[in-house]
Amino acid sequence: MTQEKDQPVLILGATSDIAKALAHEFARHGHPLQLASRNISDLERCKTDLEVRYKAVVTLHRFDILDITTHHQFFSALQPKPYYVICAVGLLGNQAEQEQDVQQAELVMRTNYMGPAIALEAAAQTLIQNSGATAIIGISSVAGDRGRAKNYYYGSAKAGFTQFLSGLRQKLSKTKVHVMTVKPGFVATRMTEGMVTPKSLTMQPEELATLVFQSLKKKRHVVYDWKWQIIMSIIKMIPEKIFKKLRF
Repeated sequence: MTQEKDQPVLILGATSDIAKALAHEFARHGHPLQLASRNISDLERCKTDLEVRYKAVVTLHRFDILDITTHHQFFSALQPKPYYVICAVGLLGNQAEQEQDVQQAELVMRTNYMGPAIALEAAAQTLIQNSGATAIIGISSVAGDRGRAKNYYYGSAKAGFTQFLSGLRQKLSKTKVHVMTVKPGFVATRMTEGMVTPKSLTMQPEELATLVFQSLKKKRHVVYDWKWQIIMSIIKMIPEKIFKKLRF
Protein backbone atom coordinates (compact mmCIF):
# COMPACT_ATOMS: atom_id res chain seq x y z
CA MET A 1 0.00 0.00 0.00
CA THR A 2 1.28 3.47 -0.91
CA GLN A 3 2.11 5.52 2.19
CA GLU A 4 1.97 9.28 2.65
CA LYS A 5 5.76 9.60 2.34
CA ASP A 6 5.41 8.24 -1.20
CA GLN A 7 2.58 10.64 -2.14
CA PRO A 8 4.03 14.05 -3.10
CA VAL A 9 1.58 16.95 -3.06
CA LEU A 10 2.08 19.71 -5.63
CA ILE A 11 0.55 23.06 -4.63
CA LEU A 12 0.20 25.67 -7.37
CA GLY A 13 0.02 29.25 -6.13
CA ALA A 14 1.88 28.23 -3.02
CA THR A 15 2.47 31.76 -1.66
CA SER A 16 -1.21 32.32 -0.84
CA ASP A 17 -2.42 32.00 2.76
CA ILE A 18 -4.73 29.12 1.83
CA ALA A 19 -1.90 27.33 0.04
CA LYS A 20 0.41 27.67 3.04
CA ALA A 21 -2.28 26.29 5.35
CA LEU A 22 -2.75 23.36 2.97
CA ALA A 23 1.01 22.77 2.93
CA HIS A 24 1.03 22.54 6.74
CA GLU A 25 -1.97 20.19 6.75
CA PHE A 26 -0.50 17.73 4.26
CA ALA A 27 3.01 17.94 5.76
CA ARG A 28 1.54 17.18 9.17
CA HIS A 29 0.22 13.92 7.71
CA GLY A 30 3.60 12.97 6.27
CA HIS A 31 3.31 14.03 2.62
CA PRO A 32 6.32 15.40 0.71
CA LEU A 33 5.56 18.84 -0.74
CA GLN A 34 6.27 20.48 -4.07
CA LEU A 35 5.54 24.19 -3.71
CA ALA A 36 5.15 26.07 -6.98
CA SER A 37 4.93 29.81 -7.49
CA ARG A 38 6.15 32.58 -9.75
CA ASN A 39 8.32 33.97 -6.92
CA ILE A 40 9.90 30.99 -5.18
CA SER A 41 12.13 33.24 -3.07
CA ASP A 42 8.96 34.14 -1.16
CA LEU A 43 8.63 30.46 -0.21
CA GLU A 44 12.05 29.92 1.35
CA ARG A 45 10.83 30.75 4.83
CA CYS A 46 7.77 28.54 4.45
CA LYS A 47 9.98 25.68 3.23
CA THR A 48 12.28 25.95 6.24
CA ASP A 49 9.34 26.06 8.64
CA LEU A 50 7.77 22.93 7.13
CA GLU A 51 11.08 21.06 7.21
CA VAL A 52 11.78 21.95 10.82
CA ARG A 53 8.26 21.57 12.14
CA TYR A 54 7.27 18.32 10.38
CA LYS A 55 10.58 16.94 9.05
CA ALA A 56 8.87 17.24 5.67
CA VAL A 57 10.59 16.83 2.32
CA VAL A 58 9.92 20.15 0.55
CA THR A 59 11.02 21.30 -2.90
CA LEU A 60 10.38 24.66 -4.57
CA HIS A 61 9.43 25.06 -8.23
CA ARG A 62 9.11 28.18 -10.36
CA PHE A 63 5.69 28.23 -12.04
CA ASP A 64 3.77 31.10 -13.64
CA ILE A 65 0.02 30.41 -13.83
CA LEU A 66 -0.35 33.08 -16.55
CA ASP A 67 2.31 31.60 -18.83
CA ILE A 68 -0.02 28.93 -20.18
CA THR A 69 2.32 27.81 -22.97
CA THR A 70 4.72 26.37 -20.36
CA HIS A 71 2.26 24.35 -18.27
CA HIS A 72 2.54 21.04 -20.11
CA GLN A 73 6.33 21.35 -20.16
CA PHE A 74 6.33 22.04 -16.41
CA PHE A 75 4.45 18.82 -15.62
CA SER A 76 6.51 16.78 -18.07
CA ALA A 77 9.75 17.87 -16.40
CA LEU A 78 8.55 17.67 -12.79
CA GLN A 79 10.22 14.92 -10.75
CA PRO A 80 9.03 13.06 -8.86
CA LYS A 81 5.55 13.12 -10.32
CA PRO A 82 2.98 14.45 -7.86
CA TYR A 83 0.35 12.22 -6.32
CA TYR A 84 -2.02 15.07 -5.58
CA VAL A 85 -2.19 18.42 -7.40
CA ILE A 86 -3.83 21.37 -5.67
CA CYS A 87 -4.51 24.66 -7.46
CA ALA A 88 -4.79 27.40 -4.84
CA VAL A 89 -4.34 30.31 -7.23
CA GLY A 90 -6.67 33.26 -6.78
CA LEU A 91 -6.92 37.01 -7.37
CA LEU A 92 -9.90 39.07 -6.21
CA GLY A 93 -8.79 42.49 -7.37
CA ASN A 94 -11.06 45.54 -7.34
CA GLN A 95 -14.35 45.35 -9.24
CA ALA A 96 -14.55 49.11 -9.88
CA GLU A 97 -11.02 49.15 -11.32
CA GLN A 98 -11.78 46.12 -13.48
CA GLU A 99 -14.80 47.89 -14.98
CA GLN A 100 -12.57 50.79 -16.07
CA ASP A 101 -9.32 48.98 -16.89
CA VAL A 102 -9.52 46.12 -19.36
CA GLN A 103 -6.06 44.88 -18.35
CA GLN A 104 -7.17 44.50 -14.72
CA ALA A 105 -10.30 42.66 -15.83
CA GLU A 106 -8.25 40.36 -18.05
CA LEU A 107 -5.76 39.67 -15.25
CA VAL A 108 -8.52 38.57 -12.86
CA MET A 109 -10.13 36.31 -15.45
CA ARG A 110 -6.86 34.77 -16.60
CA THR A 111 -5.61 34.24 -13.04
CA ASN A 112 -8.80 32.65 -11.73
CA TYR A 113 -9.91 30.69 -14.78
CA MET A 114 -7.73 30.35 -17.86
CA GLY A 115 -4.41 29.74 -16.10
CA PRO A 116 -5.77 27.21 -13.58
CA ALA A 117 -7.79 25.39 -16.25
CA ILE A 118 -4.83 24.91 -18.59
CA ALA A 119 -2.60 23.93 -15.66
CA LEU A 120 -4.99 21.26 -14.38
CA GLU A 121 -5.51 19.86 -17.87
CA ALA A 122 -1.76 19.33 -17.99
CA ALA A 123 -1.87 17.89 -14.47
CA ALA A 124 -4.57 15.43 -15.49
CA GLN A 125 -2.51 14.15 -18.39
CA THR A 126 0.36 13.54 -15.97
CA LEU A 127 -1.65 11.95 -13.15
CA ILE A 128 -3.57 9.60 -15.42
CA GLN A 129 -0.29 7.75 -15.99
CA ASN A 130 0.02 7.00 -12.27
CA SER A 131 -0.74 3.40 -11.38
CA GLY A 132 -2.38 4.37 -8.07
CA ALA A 133 -5.36 6.52 -7.16
CA THR A 134 -4.51 10.22 -7.39
CA ALA A 135 -6.39 13.50 -7.14
CA ILE A 136 -6.74 17.01 -8.52
CA ILE A 137 -8.09 19.66 -6.16
CA GLY A 138 -9.23 23.06 -7.40
CA ILE A 139 -9.93 25.91 -4.98
CA SER A 140 -12.85 27.77 -6.53
CA SER A 141 -15.35 29.97 -4.66
CA VAL A 142 -19.01 30.40 -3.76
CA ALA A 143 -18.69 33.67 -5.72
CA GLY A 144 -19.05 31.55 -8.84
CA ASP A 145 -22.46 30.23 -7.83
CA ARG A 146 -24.28 33.42 -8.81
CA GLY A 147 -23.10 36.70 -10.31
CA ARG A 148 -23.16 39.75 -8.05
CA ALA A 149 -22.57 43.41 -8.88
CA LYS A 150 -19.79 43.62 -6.27
CA ASN A 151 -17.46 41.06 -7.87
CA TYR A 152 -18.79 39.78 -11.17
CA TYR A 153 -15.41 39.61 -12.92
CA TYR A 154 -13.98 37.47 -10.14
CA GLY A 155 -17.24 35.52 -9.75
CA SER A 156 -17.57 34.76 -13.46
CA ALA A 157 -13.99 33.51 -13.60
CA LYS A 158 -14.57 31.24 -10.61
CA ALA A 159 -17.81 30.02 -12.20
CA GLY A 160 -15.84 29.08 -15.30
CA PHE A 161 -13.25 27.27 -13.18
CA THR A 162 -15.98 25.37 -11.32
CA GLN A 163 -17.53 24.23 -14.59
CA PHE A 164 -14.12 23.24 -15.93
CA LEU A 165 -13.54 21.06 -12.87
CA SER A 166 -16.98 19.49 -13.30
CA GLY A 167 -16.21 18.58 -16.90
CA LEU A 168 -12.75 17.28 -15.99
CA ARG A 169 -14.30 15.16 -13.22
CA GLN A 170 -16.71 13.58 -15.69
CA LYS A 171 -13.93 13.00 -18.21
CA LEU A 172 -11.73 11.26 -15.64
CA SER A 173 -14.52 9.33 -13.90
CA LYS A 174 -13.35 6.01 -15.32
CA THR A 175 -9.74 6.59 -14.30
CA LYS A 176 -8.06 6.61 -10.89
CA VAL A 177 -7.83 10.41 -10.87
CA HIS A 178 -10.34 11.95 -8.47
CA VAL A 179 -11.31 15.60 -9.10
CA MET A 180 -12.50 17.68 -6.17
CA THR A 181 -13.90 21.21 -6.31
CA VAL A 182 -13.59 23.32 -3.14
CA LYS A 183 -15.91 26.32 -2.84
CA PRO A 184 -15.10 28.40 0.23
CA GLY A 185 -16.93 31.54 1.25
CA PHE A 186 -15.08 34.19 3.25
CA VAL A 187 -11.60 33.12 4.37
CA ALA A 188 -9.44 35.33 6.58
CA THR A 189 -6.52 35.89 4.20
CA ARG A 190 -4.56 38.77 2.70
CA MET A 191 -7.03 38.72 -0.19
CA THR A 192 -9.94 39.62 2.09
CA GLU A 193 -7.94 41.95 4.33
CA GLY A 194 -9.83 45.19 4.80
CA MET A 195 -13.19 43.62 3.96
CA VAL A 196 -15.86 43.56 6.66
CA THR A 197 -16.97 39.93 6.81
CA PRO A 198 -19.35 38.22 9.27
CA LYS A 199 -17.26 36.40 11.86
CA SER A 200 -19.60 33.40 11.93
CA LEU A 201 -19.23 32.98 8.15
CA THR A 202 -15.48 33.54 7.92
CA MET A 203 -13.14 30.55 8.04
CA GLN A 204 -9.51 30.59 9.02
CA PRO A 205 -7.15 29.17 6.36
CA GLU A 206 -6.27 26.31 8.73
CA GLU A 207 -9.94 25.35 9.06
CA LEU A 208 -10.32 25.25 5.29
CA ALA A 209 -7.15 23.16 4.95
CA THR A 210 -8.50 20.59 7.42
CA LEU A 211 -11.82 20.48 5.56
CA VAL A 212 -9.99 19.90 2.27
CA PHE A 213 -7.85 17.10 3.69
CA GLN A 214 -10.80 15.33 5.33
CA SER A 215 -12.95 15.72 2.21
CA LEU A 216 -10.20 14.27 0.04
CA LYS A 217 -10.03 11.18 2.21
CA LYS A 218 -13.80 10.79 1.76
CA LYS A 219 -13.43 11.38 -2.00
CA ARG A 220 -16.03 14.11 -2.07
CA HIS A 221 -16.70 15.83 -5.37
CA VAL A 222 -17.79 19.34 -4.34
CA VAL A 223 -16.86 20.77 -0.96
CA TYR A 224 -18.57 23.65 0.84
CA ASP A 225 -18.46 24.79 4.42
CA TRP A 226 -21.92 23.61 5.52
CA LYS A 227 -23.11 27.14 6.35
CA TRP A 228 -22.25 28.38 2.88
CA GLN A 229 -23.88 25.38 1.27
CA ILE A 230 -27.18 26.39 2.88
CA ILE A 231 -26.71 30.08 2.04
CA MET A 232 -25.86 29.48 -1.60
CA SER A 233 -28.70 26.99 -2.04
CA ILE A 234 -31.10 29.75 -0.96
CA ILE A 235 -29.41 32.45 -3.07
CA LYS A 236 -29.55 30.29 -6.20
CA MET A 237 -33.30 29.84 -5.76
CA ILE A 238 -34.08 33.59 -5.71
CA PRO A 239 -35.83 34.57 -8.97
CA GLU A 240 -33.74 36.84 -11.21
CA LYS A 241 -36.47 39.48 -11.15
CA ILE A 242 -35.96 39.85 -7.39
CA PHE A 243 -32.24 39.05 -7.25
CA LYS A 244 -31.24 41.91 -9.55
CA LYS A 245 -32.70 44.41 -7.08
CA LEU A 246 -30.79 43.05 -4.10
CA ARG A 247 -27.45 44.45 -2.90
CA PHE A 248 -25.35 42.14 -0.74
